[in-house]
Amino acid sequence: MMGYPSTGSEERAVSIEQPRVAMLSVHTSPLDQPGTGDAGGLNVYVTDLSRALARRGAQVEIFTRSTSSAQGDLVELDAGDPRVLVRHIPAGPFEGLDKNDLPGQLCAFTAGVLRTEAGRTEHWYDVVHSHYWLSGQVGWLVADRWDVPLVHTMHTLARVKNAALAPGDTPEPMGRVIGEEQVVAAADALVANTAEEASDLVQLYDADPAAVHVVAPGVDLALFHPLRASDGDRAALRARLDLPADRPVVLFAGRVQALKAPDVLVRALAVLAATGRPVPLLVVLGGPSGRATALRELEALAVTSGVGEHVQFRAPVRREVLADWFRAADLVAMPSRSESFGLVAAEAQASGTPVLAAAVGGLRSVVHDGVTGRLVASHDPVRWADAIADLLADDVGRAVLADGARRAGEHRGWDAAAEQVLKVYALAAQRRVL
Repeated sequence: MMGYPSTGSEERAVSIEQPRVAMLSVHTSPLDQPGTGDAGGLNVYVTDLSRALARRGAQVEIFTRSTSSAQGDLVELDAGDPRVLVRHIPAGPFEGLDKNDLPGQLCAFTAGVLRTEAGRTEHWYDVVHSHYWLSGQVGWLVADRWDVPLVHTMHTLARVKNAALAPGDTPEPMGRVIGEEQVVAAADALVANTAEEASDLVQLYDADPAAVHVVAPGVDLALFHPLRASDGDRAALRARLDLPADRPVVLFAGRVQALKAPDVLVRALAVLAATGRPVPLLVVLGGPSGRATALRELEALAVTSGVGEHVQFRAPVRREVLADWFRAADLVAMPSRSESFGLVAAEAQASGTPVLAAAVGGLRSVVHDGVTGRLVASHDPVRWADAIADLLADDVGRAVLADGARRAGEHRGWDAAAEQVLKVYALAAQRRVL
């Protein structure tokens, strides 16, 4: 098995104490509500990592594109806490641009970032940490101009995504693939969520193994934890969420798009109904992403498949409410066709709920088959119907998985992830001066 540098190794590293970090998130703001549009796990990653870095003495400034005239130029991520700031950079019109239009705005965004630094004292920033390939393109130029290390987290890879497309889904363009290759070559360090992603960076993008560091994302354990006495009992929790008290609930939480494959769950319910087995309530908690019609198409599929009465569609919710949804569900289902990590799975497990997931990408690292949940090595609705039925019929087995999920979640705090990322910053600084 290929080995990658451990952030806990005894390699001599350049010390960056209490760094000033320029965190780049061009295409999606950390202030956006996850679960719709382009807002998802990346948003959570950037915000929670930034907070954890700040707890260790770092100063973090998150640069993101302005999407409204009402946004302040510079705002605190958390009111009253100046350690993590969000800076909105004008780059193109506020509205009417989706992610695929943003390559044409990278020059404007880069200029805005550089102008910000020009108003600071020289050598203000110690490290640039970019997220997703669009931000990496900006980070490449900015880090070179400031002569500081560039650390990059991909989050998703075009070549991996294109190898696992849903039927009828549009492949990522070659321009993105080339852009990712350039960022990989330019970065002083690459942060991979899992060993599998690290391997993909090396094998598919020719990354230097010495520059790739595996750091698993964390979970906000103050929010995502099993049901406690202070939360009330499960019946009261379900009542607050307007859920039936005694009916099995399967939860899909995330953006409604082909890549996340919620249609597999709807079709699985149709299989259960057709074979005379009990049909649970499926809750789809999220908004459309990519095609504006994605949610309506999924609703139509539920109706035409004869299971419309068994599927509820709910809008995305704040993260503290999302934790309640995890605790209220019997199962959290993730039939994704590709996931670099699967933060929803980690958060659900920390909340004490087993996860039924597709055996793809990072989900194979997060969900331990038979310990914290189950993996399905297919997107066949029949296989998913069987897995859902088996798990919901086995209360004792599900309780064992829930306990395993809780135990795994206890070790996924963001503070440990931030400590490792700080070590990556130091190793990247060393690599840059060599």
